[in-house]
Amino acid sequence: MELAPALNTIQSQLKEGQLHLPKLVAHYLQRIKSHAHLNAFVEVFEEETKQKSLEIQAKISNGTAGKLAGMIIGIKDNICYRNHRVSAASKILENYTSVYSATVVERLLAEDAIIIGRLNCDEFAMGGSNETSYYGPVRNFADSDHVSGGSSGGSAVAVQAGLCMAALGTDTGGSIRQPAAFCGVIGLKPTYGRVSRHGIIAFASSFDQVGPITRSIEDAALILEVIAGTDQYDSTLSTAAVPSYTQQLKTSGKKRIAYLPETLSAEGLDTEIKAVTENAIQKLRDEGHVVEPVSFPYLDYVIPAYYILTMAEASSNLARYDGVHYGYRSPNATDLESTYKKSRSEGFGPEVKRRIMLGSFVLSAGYYDAYYAKAQKVRRLISEKLDYILQNHDFILMPTTPAPAFKIGEKLDDPVTMYLADIFTVQASLAGIPAISLPVGNNSKNLPVGLQFLGKRFGEAELLAFSNYFLNISGT
Repeated sequence: MELAPALNTIQSQLKEGQLHLPKLVAHYLQRIKSHAHLNAFVEVFEEETKQKSLEIQAKISNGTAGKLAGMIIGIKDNICYRNHRVSAASKILENYTSVYSATVVERLLAEDAIIIGRLNCDEFAMGGSNETSYYGPVRNFADSDHVSGGSSGGSAVAVQAGLCMAALGTDTGGSIRQPAAFCGVIGLKPTYGRVSRHGIIAFASSFDQVGPITRSIEDAALILEVIAGTDQYDSTLSTAAVPSYTQQLKTSGKKRIAYLPETLSAEGLDTEIKAVTENAIQKLRDEGHVVEPVSFPYLDYVIPAYYILTMAEASSNLARYDGVHYGYRSPNATDLESTYKKSRSEGFGPEVKRRIMLGSFVLSAGYYDAYYAKAQKVRRLISEKLDYILQNHDFILMPTTPAPAFKIGEKLDDPVTMYLADIFTVQASLAGIPAISLPVGNNSKNLPVGLQFLGKRFGEAELLAFSNYFLNISGT
C-alpha cells in the first residue's frame, strides 16, 4: 500500500470490496508503532479506532456512509475532542480531558472520518520547529536529525510518513504551511472566518485558523468543504455559503500572478529555494500566465508587527491557566499567590513564558501606544497592500520558508532567528487571507522544499483549483 492514497482511491476500493476498513485501520496503527521514534503522536486512540472502523464499514456496506468514510485522520493536540485528553503539548494541561468537542471535530465525525489520535505540536502552538513541546520534538521523516517544522509538526510528519491519510493543524503565522513545506506535503490556511475556532485552544484569537494537511489537493478540498461554514459558537465566522470545493478543482484561462521581489532578495534566503521559486515563475510564464514583480515595501515590518500582536493576544488568552480552575497545580504552593506563581512558572515552558511576558509588556501602560497600537496600524497597512495586489492579480507566489528544515537543537537557543523564519508566512496571517504551501521536490540534501500561493479573501476554491493545476504542470 502506498503511504497515503487519496480518499477517492480508498473509497473506490472499499466500495468494490477490494479493501476492508478495519484492515486499513490496522495498517495505520501498525505503521504508527513502527515509526514511534518520529514522536508525531502524543496519543493513539487504538481501541476506539478499531471499533469505529467496524461501525463505518457496516455503513459503507449498506450505503449510508458519510463523505469522509474511509478517511483516517489525526488532530493536533490543541483541538478539543469530547472525553479525550487535550493538552496543547503543555505540562499545564497534562491529563486534562475535554468536556466538549471542537466544531471541526464534530463535523469530521458527522461525515464518518475516523480520528486515530492526537498529534504533537509546539506548546500552545508557539514555535516553528516542534521543539517547544512538553512531549519532546517531532522528527522529520525525510531525515530524523532534522525538525518537522511547527507548530503543527506532528500533523505534518504523520501525513509525510503515512501514519494517517490527513491531519488537522492550526495556523497562526504559518504553523500549517511551514511544517508542510519542511515535510513535503500540502498545507492549507483558510481565510480567517472560514472555519470555526470553537474548541480550539487559543494562541492568538485574531489569527488562529484550522486547516488540513494532506498529500492531495482533492483531500484538502474535501476536508475544507466539511469543516468550513457558520457556527453559532464562533461569532467571527463569515456567513458566506461554503462552495463545493471538490467540484471546482479545474481552473481555466491564463492567470495574473504577482511575486514580491523583496522575498527573493531577502537576507538569509536559501539559494536552492530561491532557484526553485525562480524556476516556478519561469514555468508559469512558459505556460502563458502573466507573472510579474510587485513591490511589497513592508517586508521588514511583518515579523515585528506579527509578534507584538500575537504575544499580546497570547498573554491574554493564557491568563486562564492559573492553577486554580483546571490543569496543573503546583504541589509546592502554600497560598493563593504562590499557587498562581508556582503553577504558571512550573507548568509553562520557556518559549510560552517568554511570549506571555513580552505580550504583557507591550500591553502595559506607557507602552501600549508605542508597540501594540502601532503594530495594529502596520497590520492594517499590510492587509490593505495585499488586498490591493490581489485586486489586480489572481494569486501571489512566494517561498514558504527561507530555508529547508534545520537540525534539531540548531536554533532553539536563538529565538530571534526562529522568529525570522516566519518571514514569508505571516503576511497572509496578518491580512487574514488564504494561503497554501505546495511540495515542489527536494533539495540537494534530499530535504523537502515548498512554495506558497496566497489568494483572495474567501477565494479558497480558486486557490485550490490553481494549486491542483500547478502541481500537475510541476510533476509533483
